Amino acid sequence: MVYSNTVSMKRGKKTKQSKSPKKRSLLRKILTSLLICFTVFVLATAAVNIGMILSARNYIYTDISSIPPRSTVLVLGSQSIGTRLSPVLEDRVVGGIHLMENSKGGKLLLSGHHELPFYSEVAAMQLYVAANAPLIKNEDILLDYAGYNTWDSMYRARDVFNVEDLIIVTQEFHISRAVNMARSLGMDAIGYSVNQERYTGQSLRSWRFREYFARLKGLYSIIFKPAPLYLGEYFPLKD
Repeated sequence: MVYSNTVSMKRGKKTKQSKSPKKRSLLRKILTSLLICFTVFVLATAAVNIGMILSARNYIYTDISSIPPRSTVLVLGSQSIGTRLSPVLEDRVVGGIHLMENSKGGKLLLSGHHELPFYSEVAAMQLYVAANAPLIKNEDILLDYAGYNTWDSMYRARDVFNVEDLIIVTQEFHISRAVNMARSLGMDAIGYSVNQERYTGQSLRSWRFREYFARLKGLYSIIFKPAPLYLGEYFPLKD
């Protein structure tokens, strides 16, 4: 009887010990799979970002004097506080004004967010241009109140305002995606990358981090070309 119990206990110990290596093996497989998935994700997202930056670099300018003229200068919206432009948006609008004053564009298209009665990036931009660029005629300023994001601004520039060629004004961290989107829609698009040296520290890092993933969404738009949130009435620059 003692012998029988001893054998039973030994068998029980062997059974418990035999499960432990299997659990460790399963855990290693799970961790390995997760690591592989994470590595593939990092490499894929990096490839998208690098590809988008490289494919746009020949169409991006930083010196106004070297920019070839286009029919339209498109200023992309950003945050405004009441009628006051954020530094990012002010730099974009100033860049658009300089392009117009240097005869680089025939029309100035201001595109931004205008969803709430008390918030309008486009109205704030228009007021800034009126106050700081008296030489730009009102009839040469076009307002796109439904540029809710970069893709919508590009899509509406083509389908609502009949833009065929344009200069896109925005910062370096954003310009590659914007140019790629516009060119994917068949427009002869180039970009003016306004100086962003005054943005440092956490703000610039957060914009670049956000843009890293925004380029992935941008690739989806470039491939599948979804309609904008609001297309609206056809309002061509010229017939």
